[in-house]
Amino acid sequence: LGEHAWFSGNSGSRTHEVGQKRANAWGVHDMHGNVWEWVEDCWHDNYNSAPSDGSAWTTACTDDSRRVRRGGSWYLNPALLRSASRNWFTTGHRNYYLGFRVGRTF
Repeated sequence: LGEHAWFSGNSGSRTHEVGQKRANAWGVHDMHGNVWEWVEDCWHDNYNSAPSDGSAWTTACTDDSRRVRRGGSWYLNPALLRSASRNWFTTGHRNYYLGFRVGRTF
């Protein structure tokens, strides 16, 4: 994990510039650790009625709603650095351990 991610044991208690660790099998850097990634999905307590096509789950979103964050951050222990590790922040929340990833389709 230390070759791919920043976490509590190797981060020096701070975020790091993207790309300093090895990329994953798809060539993407920092998918786990460094900063939580705030994603488009609205928070739901479970996956009942979630889209089955991989699209973002945006039903029930409002301007002040809770949005999902994934992947863990530099201050967590390695067991929590997973794509399946999810929690939420409100849309107005800002913090030094929260970021987002710009994506596009080709």
